[in-house]
Amino acid sequence: MIKWAGWIITLCGTGHTLGALTVERAARHAGTWFSGGLWSEDFTDMSPAGSAYWLSLASFGIPLILIGLTVLWLDRRGLTPPAFIAWTLGGWTVVDAVVLPFTPWPLFVLACVLLLIGARRAHRAGPEAGFSRG
Repeated sequence: MIKWAGWIITLCGTGHTLGALTVERAARHAGTWFSGGLWSEDFTDMSPAGSAYWLSLASFGIPLILIGLTVLWLDRRGLTPPAFIAWTLGGWTVVDAVVLPFTPWPLFVLACVLLLIGARRAHRAGPEAGFSRG
């Protein structure tokens, strides 16, 4: 269950980031990003390059990839990810579902449930099953 959760989180983060860069064509603004073109920009008057940056590289996609890969890394070492990862991602998912209902938030709910069930099972099984308190 934990491995599935890690893969779901990683693939959603990767899909969002790569989709923004390619399908949404955010990468075409890379020249502006890396030449200082966003340095004086503010949120009240965002340029297409600024919007593309926040949609792609500065979005939640890359942190989700890191969270998913961390979950997978812990699972490969027989360690149970802490439940706060699932609870925090779950809270974030609820906000996302309310603000933007037509996003893949059900996949994140599934990942959170899998993480919580996996953590609960590992906790019940004890140290021999990979539950680590330290």
